[in-house]
Amino acid sequence: MKTKISLLLLVVLGTIVSCQQNEAEDIKKGMIKVAIFYPNGEGKTFDMDYYSNKHMPMAATLFGDALKAMSIDKGLAMTTPNVPVKYVAIGYFYFEDMESFQNSMEPNSETLRADVPNYTNIKPVIQISEVQTAE
Repeated sequence: MKTKISLLLLVVLGTIVSCQQNEAEDIKKGMIKVAIFYPNGEGKTFDMDYYSNKHMPMAATLFGDALKAMSIDKGLAMTTPNVPVKYVAIGYFYFEDMESFQNSMEPNSETLRADVPNYTNIKPVIQISEVQTAE
């Protein structure tokens, strides 16, 4: 997982490196993808440094081997100039199947929720999906 965490930090900084392909290779059709959206809005704050360097690595440690990949999107712009981004950040976790996700999340959800105020005042929106396009 250390490689993936390092990759995560490079992605957040906007650096494109060849090792990103390794993460994509870990993501396969049928896997469970957990997306955590942080909606933008007036008065909303988000500490990307804390999120990428503390929260997400903590989550990776808590999830252990059940976590197959993770990444972060940092919202930069919309297609229309001068329109604020819809989401300031989106975090992604990938698990082999729903059972792995549930077994990882259940004992750790309280710890993860308790850490949210350390990086944002935004109430996240979570979507759980099945990967369809990556193979």
